[in-house]
Amino acid sequence: MKKSTDDLMKCLKSKHSVEEYFEENDSEIFFGSLSELLEFYRVKNGISKADVARGSNIKREYCYELLRGDSGKKPSRDKVIMLCFGLKLKVDECQQVLKKCGYAPLYARDTRDSIIIFSVENRISVVKTNIKLAEYGLEPLE
Repeated sequence: MKKSTDDLMKCLKSKHSVEEYFEENDSEIFFGSLSELLEFYRVKNGISKADVARGSNIKREYCYELLRGDSGKKPSRDKVIMLCFGLKLKVDECQQVLKKCGYAPLYARDTRDSIIIFSVENRISVVKTNIKLAEYGLEPLE
């Protein structure tokens, strides 16, 4: 359930740091750009950019461009999902990133999305997720 703006304001006033507030309310807060949102999660989860690239299975140079926000084009839904793997996001955080990009959220009634949701929730790698997708004759994340 979404918090009201008044509830967020009360919470903010009660915190000792803005980071504490962000950590508790990250799914409620609007961050400016996609790169700012990705950077927030990267720092929050203590992950290096190199580890994001490795965990996302996205080519390092392109991953860095996405993280900086200077790729020049909107990443595909699959690339956004792959970034979520690299950032070790929870499903609700992944949904927030997808929404920020204007993409449909992961949908539990969709076979492909169900496998992706299960993988994100259980911290299964992109490579192993793609293997499972292939077992069901579904398109890999790419």
